[in-house]
Amino acid sequence: MAWTEWGDPSAEPLVCVHGLTRNGRDFDALAQALSDRYRVICPDLPGRGASDWLQDPMLYSPPSYVTALAHLFAMLDRPIAYVGTSLGGICGMLIAACQGQPITRMVLNDIGPHIPRAALARIRDYIGATPDFADLDALRHHLQVIHRPFGPLTLAQWQHLATHSQRTLSSGRLALHYDPGIAAPIKASEPQDADLWAFWNAISIPILVLRGESSDLLLAETAALMAEKAVVHEVVETGHAPAMMDEATIGVVVTFLKEGVLF
Repeated sequence: MAWTEWGDPSAEPLVCVHGLTRNGRDFDALAQALSDRYRVICPDLPGRGASDWLQDPMLYSPPSYVTALAHLFAMLDRPIAYVGTSLGGICGMLIAACQGQPITRMVLNDIGPHIPRAALARIRDYIGATPDFADLDALRHHLQVIHRPFGPLTLAQWQHLATHSQRTLSSGRLALHYDPGIAAPIKASEPQDADLWAFWNAISIPILVLRGESSDLLLAETAALMAEKAVVHEVVETGHAPAMMDEATIGVVVTFLKEGVLF
C-alpha cells in the first residue's frame, strides 16, 4: 500500500483516507495546512493510485481496506488522528469501534452509520463504467461532471485532481487511476441500506462530521442523530463529498484537529 507523506516524521501521525474511486493525493491541500503539527500520511487504498491491485476483485471491500490500514497503524505504533472521506470514513468507523484501537480524534467527511440504498445505486452506476480519454483535459472534464458535488472548485483544483487521477493505457489513452475491478463487489448484488449503527454506538472519541449541504449519502436526519455525540458542520454548495480543498472547510478541520473544538 503506497502513501504520500507530509511533515515531521517524529510528529503525531494523522492518517487521511480517501473515497471509493479516489486516492491519497486528494488531501494535498489539507495535508499542507496540517503538516506543521502532524506527520500526515495519505494512503492509496488497495486498487487505487500507486498501490497494488488485488488479484481477486471480490476482495475490494471494507474488511480488506481495514486490514491494509491495520498494517499501517502497526508500523506507526502510536496513537493517531484520522480523516476519512466516504469509504475512508467507513473504515475509520469500523476501526474506531474496536477495543484498543489507536484513533484519538476523527473527522468523517460526508459519511455516517446509515447509507441509503439509492445513493449506493447511484455510485454503482457510475463506477461500473470504464471510460478512457484522449488527454488530460478530457479526463478533467469527466471528473468535473461526475464529481460536481465536490463543490465549487477552481480550474486549478480540478486540474490537480485530474493530474493525480490518471493512468496511461497501452493504447496511449488515459484511464482513471484505479482498478476497474473495485466495482465487482458493488455490482454483485442489488444495493441495500447500509446499517453501521452498532459500530457508531461503540465509538467514544471526539468526532467532527462534515456534511455536504445536498448530500444523498449522509442524509440530514442521519447527521442530526450523529450530532448527539459529534460536532456536525454543514458545507454549503456541496453534495457528496466536500473536496476539503477550500480555505473555509480546511480551517474547520484544522481547528478541530489542533484544538478539539470547531470555533
